[in-house]
Amino acid sequence: MDSNLTNLQKPEFYINRDLSLLEFNKRVLAQAKNENVPLLERLNYLCISCSNLDEFFEVRVASIIEMATIAPKAVGLDGLNPIEQLEKISIHAQQLVSEQYQVINEVLIPKLEQENIRFIRRSDWTEEQHKWLLRYFNEELLPILTPVGLDSAHPFPRILNKSLNFIISLTGKDAFGRNSGRAILQAPRGLPRVIQLPSDNGYDFVFSSSIIHAFVSELFTGMTVKGCYQFRVTRNSDFYVDDDAIDDLLLAVQGELAMRNYGDEVRLEIDAACPDETVNFLLDRFEMNRERLFLINGPVNLNRIQEVIDLVDRPDLKFIPFKPSIPTQLTRTKDMFAAIKRHDVLLHHPFEAFSPVVEFIRQAAVAPDVLAIKQTLYRTGADSPIVAALIKAARAGKEVTVVIELRARFDEKANIDLASKLQEAAVHVVYGVVGYKTHAKMCLVLKRENNELRNYVHLGTGNYHRKTAQIYTDYGLFSCDKDLGEDVRRVFAQLTSLGKVTKLHKLLQSPFTLHKGLLEKIEREINHAKAGKPAKIIIKVNAIVEEQAIQALYRASQAGVEIKLIVRGVCCLRPGIAGVSENIEVRSIIGRFLEHARVYCFANNGNQEVYASSADLMNRNMFRRVEVCFPIESKRLSNRILHDLDLYLKDNSQAWQLLSDGSYQLFTRAENEPVMQAQTQILQELLI
Repeated sequence: MDSNLTNLQKPEFYINRDLSLLEFNKRVLAQAKNENVPLLERLNYLCISCSNLDEFFEVRVASIIEMATIAPKAVGLDGLNPIEQLEKISIHAQQLVSEQYQVINEVLIPKLEQENIRFIRRSDWTEEQHKWLLRYFNEELLPILTPVGLDSAHPFPRILNKSLNFIISLTGKDAFGRNSGRAILQAPRGLPRVIQLPSDNGYDFVFSSSIIHAFVSELFTGMTVKGCYQFRVTRNSDFYVDDDAIDDLLLAVQGELAMRNYGDEVRLEIDAACPDETVNFLLDRFEMNRERLFLINGPVNLNRIQEVIDLVDRPDLKFIPFKPSIPTQLTRTKDMFAAIKRHDVLLHHPFEAFSPVVEFIRQAAVAPDVLAIKQTLYRTGADSPIVAALIKAARAGKEVTVVIELRARFDEKANIDLASKLQEAAVHVVYGVVGYKTHAKMCLVLKRENNELRNYVHLGTGNYHRKTAQIYTDYGLFSCDKDLGEDVRRVFAQLTSLGKVTKLHKLLQSPFTLHKGLLEKIEREINHAKAGKPAKIIIKVNAIVEEQAIQALYRASQAGVEIKLIVRGVCCLRPGIAGVSENIEVRSIIGRFLEHARVYCFANNGNQEVYASSADLMNRNMFRRVEVCFPIESKRLSNRILHDLDLYLKDNSQAWQLLSDGSYQLFTRAENEPVMQAQTQILQELLI
C-alpha cells in the first residue's frame, strides 16, 4: 500500500500509553506466577509490580486527572480524552490489583508455607506468639502511636502519601466525656511492615498491621473498639517547577519536595472488610469517586513485603549468584587509560562488572597528568564510590565539574544532598539547562600526554549507580577517539555555559539532532527498500511513544523494511495492521534483569550502523531532555551488540509478543525446540 494514501494519524493505529504501561505491570506480575522462577524472586516480582503501580498513580494518573480538569476534551494519539482514559485505567488497574492479591493469598503464601516461611494470621497465633506480640506492641509500638479522635477540636489529620493508616470505630466516652465514634491512627513511616517472630522451625512473620489491629484497644482505655480498618492514600507526587519564574532552581525544588507528601489524592485503598458507611466517609473526606477506590484483601502496601526477602536466608529460593566478568583488555593492565588508548572498550552490565567505570574515575582522580574531570550525574545511590573519587580529585587540585539533575524523579532529595557534598569539596556543580532535564550519561577526562591534551570518555545507556548496575542491563563505552571526545567536551560546554549549539562530529544530541537524525536514518532504510536493497531496523528501548518516530516506522514497514523492536515497557506503536505495520514485530523481555539499554541499529545497505543511547523514543527524551546517542564504530564491538540483539530476538522463554489489539502473549516454544533465554545465554557467554 502506498503510504501517501494512508492516514498514519488514525487513532486506531496507536495504543494508549497508560494502558500499555499497565500491560507492562501485568507482565511483571506474570513472573510472580512463573514456576520456573525461584520462589523468593517470585515474591520480589509481585512487590515490584505493586511499587510500579504506586508510581503509575502518583505520576501518570495524577497528570491525567489534572488534564481532565484543565482540558477535558483534549485527545491523545489514540483518540481518548482524559475522562475516557481514567475510565479505562480504572477497569484495568482494578483487575491488576485483584490479581496481585490473588497471587499473594492463593499462590505465594501457601508455597512459602511449604518451605517453612510463614505469614501467620491473627486467628492462628499460638498463645506463646500472642504473648510475644503483645509485649512487642507495648514496648515498640504503643509509645510511638498517636491515635486522633475525630471531633470539632480534632479535625481529620493530614494523611501522608502512601502511609499506613487505620480508621477505628468506637463506642463509649473518653476521659473527657467525649464520644466521637471514630478515630484515625497513622502508623509511623519508619515502622517495619513485617515483624519476624522467634522460631526454631523456619521463618515466622506477622504483618505490623495485624499487630496494631489485634491490640488497638490498648490505645482506647475505657472505650470499646467496634472495628479497625487499614487504608492508604496515594497522592500526586509529581511536581512542577516554572523554569521561567524562578531565580534559584535548588530552592524551587526544595520547596516542591516539602509538599510532595501532601499532593492531591489520586487513589484510596481500604480493607475490603470495611463497612460501606466507613468507606463512604473516607471517600467523602478525600473527595474521591469509586473509580479510584480499591478494596483490598490483605496489607494495603504489598511492596513492603520485600523486606522478607533479605530476612530469609534461603539461597535455594533465590537466583543463583554470579560474579560479573571484566573484559580481558582491562585485566591485562592496571592502567585504564593505556587499555582504552589501545582500542575502545564495551561493557555490558550486569553481566560485566561496573567496577571498571569506578576504577576509570578513581585513576583519573589520582593521576598527576589528569587536569580535569567532567561528569553528569542523574542517579548515583547512597555512598557512591564515584562521588568519593570526584571529591578526591577536587581536593587534589584537579578541575572537577559535575552536572547534577535536581529533578530526577524520586531522587530529588538525594541529588540536593549530593550537590551540597560536592560543593563542600570545591567541585564545580551546575544543574544543567533551565527547562531541560540532563539525562545524558557521560564522563570526560582530560589528560596531558606528550605535551598535548587527550580526551578519554565514558558514555553509557544507564546511570552511574553501582547498585542498579547489578540488576539493570546497560551498555557503557570507553573511548579516546578524538572526534568523540571533542563532541563530549562541546556538550559539557553547552551544559555549563550559555554558548550556542555547536556542530557535533559523531554524537546525536537531544534536543537538537537526535530526533532528526533517527528519522533520517529510518528514511534511508525506506529508500534502500524501495531500491530493492536489503533494509532492516532493530531498536531496543524502554518505551516507544513519540508520534513522528512511530509514523516513520510505519512508513518503513509499508516500504518493506524489516523492523524488529525490543521494547521493555510502553509501546504506543501497534504492530500487525494490514497495509501499515505487517513488517513490524514488537517483543518485550521480562527476566532476571531489568532491560534498560537503548540501542538503534540500521542495516544501511550493508554498512551496518549501531548506536547506543541514554534516550528512549519518547517526546520527553527527544525534545525536553539533554540526551546523547553515540556510535559503536568498532566492528568487533558493534557485532557483539548485534549478537546480543539476535539472542533477544530468538528468546523463546522470557519474551512477550505485542499483538495488534494491545495485549501481550508469551512466546511459546515449538515441540522439541531448545530453551533460549537471552539473559542467561549472555551471562554464560561472558562468564566463560
